[in-house]
Amino acid sequence: MSSRVPFLAPLALSAMAIASPASAQDARHDALVREAVARFEAESAKAPAGEPAVTRALQVTGVRELGLTDAVELALKQNLDIAVERLTPQAADFQIAGLRNFYRPLASSNLGQRHQVNPATNTLAGGNRVVNDTTTYNFGVTQEMPWGGGNVNLAFGNTRQATSNNLANYNPAFNSSLNATFTQPLLRDFTIDTNRQQLAIAQITRDIGQETLRATIAQTVANVRNAYWELAFARAAVDVAQRSLDLAQKLVEDNQARVEVGTLAPIDVVQAEAEAANRRQTVAQAEATLATAQLALKRLIVTGTSDPLWEQELRTTDSPQLEVPALDVGAAVRTALEKRTDLATARKNLDSNDVTLRFWRNQTRPALDLQVNYGATGLGGQQLEREGTGPTARLTGNTIPGGYFDALRLIRGVDFPTWNAALTVSYPLGGNNANGQYARNRVLRTQQTTRLRALELQVATEVTNAALQVQANVRRVEAARAARAFAERRLEAEQSKFEVGLSTNFFVVQAQRDLSDAQNVELRALTDLQRALVAFERAQEAPAGAGGTNLGTNTGTNAGGNNATGNQGGGTQ
Repeated sequence: MSSRVPFLAPLALSAMAIASPASAQDARHDALVREAVARFEAESAKAPAGEPAVTRALQVTGVRELGLTDAVELALKQNLDIAVERLTPQAADFQIAGLRNFYRPLASSNLGQRHQVNPATNTLAGGNRVVNDTTTYNFGVTQEMPWGGGNVNLAFGNTRQATSNNLANYNPAFNSSLNATFTQPLLRDFTIDTNRQQLAIAQITRDIGQETLRATIAQTVANVRNAYWELAFARAAVDVAQRSLDLAQKLVEDNQARVEVGTLAPIDVVQAEAEAANRRQTVAQAEATLATAQLALKRLIVTGTSDPLWEQELRTTDSPQLEVPALDVGAAVRTALEKRTDLATARKNLDSNDVTLRFWRNQTRPALDLQVNYGATGLGGQQLEREGTGPTARLTGNTIPGGYFDALRLIRGVDFPTWNAALTVSYPLGGNNANGQYARNRVLRTQQTTRLRALELQVATEVTNAALQVQANVRRVEAARAARAFAERRLEAEQSKFEVGLSTNFFVVQAQRDLSDAQNVELRALTDLQRALVAFERAQEAPAGAGGTNLGTNTGTNAGGNNATGNQGGGTQ
């Protein structure tokens, strides 16, 4: 078995190397899990007998009083979903910068050395064996035009040739040239080409990224406000449950006192104690709901588990109010039609399709390109003197000095100019791909226009429904307040009758329970009213659930226990 270990070891090391990225991620996740479990177990161990561990778990590093405005500001600074979306426009900026680099000058150079030996093929070859050494040093600059689709090319060519040809006039000879070429499309690619299309679409994509960021911010703010009001409701529900427990406990004490004096049967004490036990269970449930609501809000306003706010107990300082501003549905619908992020994105997508449509329409045209070239050449070097002409000419041995700068002087004087102008036309016979793409994008534009109209109708409906939900929740709050007031009066009446022996223990307990339920219903209605106002404001900026994670949801828990109403129409997100 041990002989197989050296063979298996490389395989094991390779597997570990392949799995290392996943292992690192798993290790980070395991660390977060261990930290959360350790904190929860430590706080649970510190909880004294009779006190719920979940309440103690919230009291790790003190209490943080938090107003609604403070919570929103923290989310705008620290929310991770917003931080992610803020990177999208930055990434688009880099893409746009890369496309714009296409219009920057492109420099090029060519340096080379060539050695060539040619045999003589005729009497004018300049010898029986001709050796040529050529040095090349060329330079050029190309510039694409950001308008018109044209380009300019400037080329500066240079060669130095040393030869054994006895018929050469210059040895070494310097040949230089300077040429400028301008190419301009006149039909196809004149108003738009591939790069300008990509650049325009990239800019629109960046604008869409901005709209997505705005939608994420709007939805996150709505989630924070909803989570804040849910936390306020959960804490108020704990207070209601605790007051209900106190009333039940007081009834137990009063009944025990009456049993001792012989005015009440012992069975009535048992009934009151059973009700007190049920109320303690309700308190525990309300505290668990409070812990969940705190985590939901923290998730939206912290940067991670290392944030000090993650370990603090949050106490809301703002309370839900019945006061509702006047609702101008017409103005709200107009605002939504102008500023809603999904409508803005749809219009941007329509603009992107228009760019593509314009590009393919341009591509259906014939290619007609104008090319203009102008250049100058120069020649320089050491000139050899000869006697005679033709094959009988012979070298005298004298030379006329010269060099590379003689060639440059000829170029500067434009002694040997060359110019050229040409028109190039091309057109596919029988149609091309551009015709089909152009027709396809026309259909897509019609489709997108119809979708935009449908989306506008949907937005108007959503804003109107949100306003109706606000009105419905106002009526809910008013009804809940009246019901709570009647429950208080009934409890007072039952207690007074019980004091004089005209009522029983059962009716007093029932009145206490009804009052607790009525108080929770009122709290729920107030919270749902605030959520409806949040939804009304959010509906004018972004669609429901746009960007980020929607964690500001209704817990739907009524700490009173019996008549839990949940979210009755006021929690539309």
